[in-house]
Amino acid sequence: MPKYVIERELAGAGQLPAETLQAISQKSCSVLSGLGPQIQWVQSFVTDDKIYCIYIAPNKEMVLEHAKQGGFPANSVAEVRTMIDPTTAE
Repeated sequence: MPKYVIERELAGAGQLPAETLQAISQKSCSVLSGLGPQIQWVQSFVTDDKIYCIYIAPNKEMVLEHAKQGGFPANSVAEVRTMIDPTTAE
């Protein structure tokens, strides 16, 4: 199943308190539950003004639907074509 990187622009994301991040996570999980097991949230990386999320889903449209239902920005959604890491150099 395809993997996606979602870029969410959220001013001040890196300064959000733990309680706010927990509430965002709970909302995301609630929406995911309603969408069914085809879409999975793998992890997210919070930076100063953006959150980068990794999702597994059958298509980009389902990722966008999750964002719509959750009220989350999805400024960019890109399908991962391949993965590399330091072992790729060996």
